[in-house]
Amino acid sequence: MSRPTIAGVARAAGVSVASVSRVLNGLPATEEMVERVQRAVEELGYVPDARARSLKVGRTFQLTLAVADVGNPVYVTMMRAVEEVVSAAGYRLVVTTTGPDVVDEVALVRGMARGYADGLVISPLRVDDDLIKSIRECDVPVVVAGNVPSSAGVDTVRANSPKGMLLAVEHLLTKGRKRIAFVNGPVDTVPGTARAKGFADAMKANGLRAVAEVEAGDFTFAAGREAGVELLSGLDIGVRGSGVEARGGRPGAEARGGRLDAVIAANDLLAVGVMHELAARQLVVPDDVAVIGMDDSELAEQCFPPLTSVNLGSAERGRRAAELLLARIDDDTRTPRRIVVQPTLSVRKSTP
Repeated sequence: MSRPTIAGVARAAGVSVASVSRVLNGLPATEEMVERVQRAVEELGYVPDARARSLKVGRTFQLTLAVADVGNPVYVTMMRAVEEVVSAAGYRLVVTTTGPDVVDEVALVRGMARGYADGLVISPLRVDDDLIKSIRECDVPVVVAGNVPSSAGVDTVRANSPKGMLLAVEHLLTKGRKRIAFVNGPVDTVPGTARAKGFADAMKANGLRAVAEVEAGDFTFAAGREAGVELLSGLDIGVRGSGVEARGGRPGAEARGGRLDAVIAANDLLAVGVMHELAARQLVVPDDVAVIGMDDSELAEQCFPPLTSVNLGSAERGRRAAELLLARIDDDTRTPRRIVVQPTLSVRKSTP
């Protein structure tokens, strides 16, 4: 059986092909004509040819969201927000993973020249000159959900990680926790750099020194668990809940800053990994060690105990990035905008 055509719809509706086209493209038409065309479309099972439409108007009506890891809950939240905005504007969203390497990020941006999407929102884990150059020269509009230099001349939406770290440190201080350790992801990444500086500034502003700082190999649960092993093996920890004292095996733990009573992690996955390692050593959260994550993803509510986390506005960042991209598609001469989304703290049971 042959596929229904627009001409067949026109015959069934008793109108011209031009009239059918007007109705299908949402152009002004009489109520009677709209009803006749829609009835014919339903009876014949007509489906518009998206490829032909794309060729005619010069658009694919697809947009791409590129993130480092689609399995990270924070990116899922961002994806949902982007999809809600672009679908309301008549676009489909294609989500892809770049991985952690900037070379792959560059290849993806350059690949946009193949014409499979009308624009790109990218959240790069690492940024270098090649990536900035490829974004500038990209054949389609690009919005960066992250931090790139203002000299890049592109639309950006980023979180205020330093302020988020300050919220975390000050919250712990109100709970009487001053012996704080920091578990970061790789410091050569965009979030790793921002959160390391934010933590250092927040501690200095409050007259504190970190008990310890550990750099995890990635921003994943497994990396958080490994970082927890490294952190706890070298520290003296007073176990408040059980009355037992657990000490790391390496000498000089006291010299590294004394007993640990709180950990701030650079994201929720790392925080939950640390919490698992604490539990494996029979340490109770928050009685023995308070834990704070960052991102305030769905995972923060789902773990046990529920995780206090800095909300860096992933949904808001996704929504604003999508809006900037749509505006850029409509007018590529606009002055680039740099939007900063402010953080809040979601307090849960992992802090006392």
